[in-house]
Amino acid sequence: MPHQDPNMQQPHPAGEAGKGQPPGNQPPWGPQPGPAQQPWGGQPVWGAPPGGPPAWGAPPHNPYGGPPPYQQPRYVAPPKPGIVPLRPLMFGEILDGSFQAIRRNAKAMLGAALLAQTLAAVVTAVLSSFSATSAASLEAWAAGLTEQDLVPLVVTFASGILLVSVLTVFLSAVLQGAMVVPVARSVLNRPTGFRQMWTLARSRAGALIRLAALLVGGGLLVALLFVALAVLLVSTVGGVGALILVPLGLVCFVLYVWVYIKLMVAPAAVVVEELGAMAGIRRSWELTRSNWWRLLGITLVVGIMVGVIAQVVTIPVTLLTGFYTGVVSPHGGSDQAMTAAVVAGVATAVVTAVVAAAGFAFQTSVMALLYLDLRMRRDGLDIALLRLLESGADPDGVPGRGVPVYRAGPGQNPLPPYGAPPGGTWPDGR
Repeated sequence: MPHQDPNMQQPHPAGEAGKGQPPGNQPPWGPQPGPAQQPWGGQPVWGAPPGGPPAWGAPPHNPYGGPPPYQQPRYVAPPKPGIVPLRPLMFGEILDGSFQAIRRNAKAMLGAALLAQTLAAVVTAVLSSFSATSAASLEAWAAGLTEQDLVPLVVTFASGILLVSVLTVFLSAVLQGAMVVPVARSVLNRPTGFRQMWTLARSRAGALIRLAALLVGGGLLVALLFVALAVLLVSTVGGVGALILVPLGLVCFVLYVWVYIKLMVAPAAVVVEELGAMAGIRRSWELTRSNWWRLLGITLVVGIMVGVIAQVVTIPVTLLTGFYTGVVSPHGGSDQAMTAAVVAGVATAVVTAVVAAAGFAFQTSVMALLYLDLRMRRDGLDIALLRLLESGADPDGVPGRGVPVYRAGPGQNPLPPYGAPPGGTWPDGR
């Protein structure tokens, strides 16, 4: 037998497992094969291989297929099926939407606006022609009248002008409510003809007439009270009364502007929400709350724009008479000058009516979009319009009719959170 060293260790019963390999045929302890590990403290490298550390800017892999948990969702623009997006509107969107509403519904908008300005245009043309052809005879006739004869004549003339002005304002208030229909339908890209506009607004004609009567009557009452107070002050105090009238007139003007802004969307509320005259006034007063200065600024800017454009268009026409008599036919005589004056007066009235009609249509479109914007902010009308767009229901109706009105209860926020429908609940039921 060979000699065995007593100090030599016997083999482990598990064979080579005692030499650093754990039982179960596992690999020996030490570095495991596989992809290269990133050194401690080292920076990730660009273009890391699959299975390696991520490169700079590369989002971590999500096994569920969704975006990384820290990545914010992308902005999704609100839908814009028609002239404006279905969300609260900005100033530029209101102007652009007003122009598009007129362009898409030219027959309804411009036709109704021309109808509103026809009476004033006809009266202006008649007065211009009458004054041009009868200037000399009127001057000779007035020279033989006494002061007592002139007073009833002036009163009659002023009453006629006042009557025409009242009728024009009355007709404009009624047509302003009817013209809200094509603007509201254009929000969902639904064109409206002249006949369809009157068909949809016919049921509200009585309420619009009563509303116009209330507005015109209130304005006349305030004007008559101011005139009576002015006569009383001048007759009792004299020159001091005239000084008092100046600040009093400014106060009345400020009060008129304030009330006008508060009631500017009443015709739209009467037509769209199918309200009565007094209910429309209360509804307009409620909608314009906390938005008075914004509405005033938009109204002033639009009024200045319309006034400047109207002056730019009508000034050349008003200079037609002087150009014709002074340059084209300087020696034509009185008959030719009178004919030129009549032609220029009629042309001025026609151009003024067309320009005024376009301005009236634009201002009415702005008013209608302001009403829809206020309802989007307060009543969640944009959510209701989006549902109406998706369902395609009521294609021949007026968008916004039948949408509940948000009413804040005791202790509740008077304005619901944006996007929440009436009642203060969210679309997902929260």
